[in-house]
Amino acid sequence: MSEGISQPDAPVEYAGNQGARAKGDLFAKFDELIAMREGLLASGVEDPFNLVMEKVLSPTRAMCNGRETILLGTYNYMGMTFDEDVIAAGKQALEEFGSGTTGSRVLNGTYQGHRECEDALKEFYGMDHAMVFSTGYQANLGIISTIAGKGDYVVIDIDSHASIYDGCAMGRAEIVPFRHNDVEALEKRLKRIPADAGVLVVLEGVYSMLGDVAPLKEMVRVCKEAGAMVLVDEAHSMGFIGENGRGVAEEQGVMDDVDFVIGTFSKSVGTVGGFCVSNHPDFEILRLVCRPYVFTASLPPSVVATAATSIRKLMHGSNKRAHLWENSRRLHGGLKDLGFQLGTETPQSAIIAVIMPDLTKGAQMWEALLKEGLYVNLARPPATPANMTLLRCSLCAEHSDEEVGTILQMFERAGKAVGII
Repeated sequence: MSEGISQPDAPVEYAGNQGARAKGDLFAKFDELIAMREGLLASGVEDPFNLVMEKVLSPTRAMCNGRETILLGTYNYMGMTFDEDVIAAGKQALEEFGSGTTGSRVLNGTYQGHRECEDALKEFYGMDHAMVFSTGYQANLGIISTIAGKGDYVVIDIDSHASIYDGCAMGRAEIVPFRHNDVEALEKRLKRIPADAGVLVVLEGVYSMLGDVAPLKEMVRVCKEAGAMVLVDEAHSMGFIGENGRGVAEEQGVMDDVDFVIGTFSKSVGTVGGFCVSNHPDFEILRLVCRPYVFTASLPPSVVATAATSIRKLMHGSNKRAHLWENSRRLHGGLKDLGFQLGTETPQSAIIAVIMPDLTKGAQMWEALLKEGLYVNLARPPATPANMTLLRCSLCAEHSDEEVGTILQMFERAGKAVGII
């Protein structure tokens, strides 16, 4: 994992409700996680992984447990989920094309809306090719496993998203991890790979747990000097970072040197789905050989209609981007001034991670904030780097100045009540 702050959570002994497991019980591998969850719930805190939103009121507010709650953990960075034009496009597509395609993209599952969505992506990124997948997870799974197979090498940041690791495993390429955001470590790994091997380097623009940004300019240079192809996952930066919202690669001036950009519709775009864009001349052949693209049903017409409309509106989202940056700087600075330990020294993205002493304190703080009327994500190992427990805050361009001020007040009260500050 990354060289972050090491703070292993206290182990919890597993009493177990099932008694002795039967020989060969395939659930035995989950005993440690079961014990952790039972210990957490036994402490009296509300289950942080079972929240139900009874009604969503806006991009920034919902009813949770009967209480109006400010949403600070939804990845709805640009606040497009309730955009009037986006909703209208979805309704029209639902009425004109029905509720679903019931088919694969290579058979009966490509409707006019899928092509229009891919055209919007090509225009947004200024690239020649675009493929839309049913989820962002499937986009990484499909592209990585298809272009890097047995005998090839995939070089990845050790803090890469689960979908990247799973794409590597599915393709059976040799996985070469390097220390998080370490350019020198990346260069050393590349030099150890046989000169005639096929190499794909997979990077992320923004890493989702701590909200830190990759030094793509230096990393892409090293990759190109080694003759490697580069894929950048911009899931948490699309729409927000860069002059045109294309992500960290755009902001750092390396768009032309990146071979593939992966993204998702479930964050800034405000719906569901994933995509890959590229200028590679043979890119279209992937439609016939990429298993997670071929062997699954395509997105419903209403989803691709909302996505295409949202993407085109994000092309003109400079004012929203500016306000989101203001929110990020204010919240990061305010939390730091209150005495909270944060995942980054400066605001680098729309994600601000608040580091907790351990899982128990993290769950208590999460619950205290929820009772205040604020929802954040509680993130725990093994999803987090360096065994950290985090409260992950995801800001939205629709958060008002007043809401950010209220959020800071809620953190102050909850932090003092729990003993974090």
